[in-house]
Amino acid sequence: MNKAQAATKKIVFDASAPAYWADACKHLMKKDRVMKRLIPQHGSVSLQSRGDAFATLARSVVGQQISVKAAQTVWDRFAQLPEQVTPAQVLKLKIDDMRAAGLSVRKVEYLVDLALHFDNGMVHADAWAGMDDEAIITELVAIRGIGRWTAEMFLIFHLMRPNVLPLDDVGLINGISKSYFSGEAVSRSDAREVSQAWAPYRTVATWYIWRSLDPLPVNY
Repeated sequence: MNKAQAATKKIVFDASAPAYWADACKHLMKKDRVMKRLIPQHGSVSLQSRGDAFATLARSVVGQQISVKAAQTVWDRFAQLPEQVTPAQVLKLKIDDMRAAGLSVRKVEYLVDLALHFDNGMVHADAWAGMDDEAIITELVAIRGIGRWTAEMFLIFHLMRPNVLPLDDVGLINGISKSYFSGEAVSRSDAREVSQAWAPYRTVATWYIWRSLDPLPVNY
């Protein structure tokens, strides 16, 4: 048993953790010095999926370009408006009520368009499990307000794909800067180079980099 295996043997992940999580942690701790330090600090906590495609995408839209704390506040207010956060219920909401919850005019438009795509069957949610990451991203970015970052958050937090590297994520870039470059500015190519040691579990490494900045897990 190597040191990485010995370190992770003591960590028992919840049954809701992705099936690959324990193996990913062993791989990362063996391949990467920063991961060897970070992973044991967070015990049995792991990536969790909310299990609802529409709500996951809606949360990602709400969280665009604002802090995690602000996004949570706005989402909590918004989620109280419909009986349930479903496409049909969101389409019944009044624009003024959505704006009062803290959503910008643009984000209201995006959420309505997202709801329409789901309600009209314009997205193929039933087929996503069998599609590769890039094919899903292509389908999602066709929806207004969903760019590559939002699609990647969906791949991570809903589909829990193991090898997603969201290079447009500010937290990931900041975390790599602090953990690998002593706080110096980091380019996308720098981040990509660091992540080579993480494959095929870039999602897991990204999650631990986020935890290095904020110990409280974020679930979209």
